[in-house]
Amino acid sequence: MFKKKKKRRKLSTMPRILVTLSDNYSFVSEQFRTIRTNITFSMSIDDQKTLLITSSIPGEGKTTNAANIAIVFAQEGKKVLLIDADMRKPTLHLTFNILNLEGFSTILARKKQYYEVIQNTSVEDLFIIPSGPIPPNPAELLSSKALDDILNEIKKYYDVIIFDAPPLLSVTDSQILANKTDGTVLIINSGSTEKEDVLKSKEILLASRANILGVVLNNYKIPRNNYYRYQYAYIEKQ
Repeated sequence: MFKKKKKRRKLSTMPRILVTLSDNYSFVSEQFRTIRTNITFSMSIDDQKTLLITSSIPGEGKTTNAANIAIVFAQEGKKVLLIDADMRKPTLHLTFNILNLEGFSTILARKKQYYEVIQNTSVEDLFIIPSGPIPPNPAELLSSKALDDILNEIKKYYDVIIFDAPPLLSVTDSQILANKTDGTVLIINSGSTEKEDVLKSKEILLASRANILGVVLNNYKIPRNNYYRYQYAYIEKQ
């Protein structure tokens, strides 16, 4: 008999609410500031500026987490560049309600300079490069020298550079980016992410020689008798 495959959680189509903007004094917002602190301590060397946010599978909340982490860094006074590196199923432009006519894929193809596709946001010191048009060859673009050139250039002008990348078990894009960025954070959705998927993701990151900073356990429900009822929890690298 065939083993019954566990049904994946259906992806939400509801608009994302960025809690660090809508309720900056909430417990959840405070957790994002804790994540910011842990990332800062883990990337204490001055020239370590690039951060990859990814997940094992779709629907774990990587884009929402990437956006909120970028916001709390900007709120601290850091000049932040948030890049939608999910060139297959981009959504960051929807999160911030910006245009996506050109972006990351455009500059990787050397059709524009990076500064020509950067967009402002309502958050002071937070800037975004959307994904741009969906290319036929995202992995090949990421493997090109263009990415190295872009990273070397943007590091001169930004304090923190965050990549919202595709799920690790779906495509090879994040594996390539993990090798080129200074640190990686894995998003895990509590109650829905399979343990085997997390272990596979860790193997992929280690094979890529990624600097795994830790994981964010998303949507974790603390028992009601606990005083702090966070929805997000940061877990250190084991």
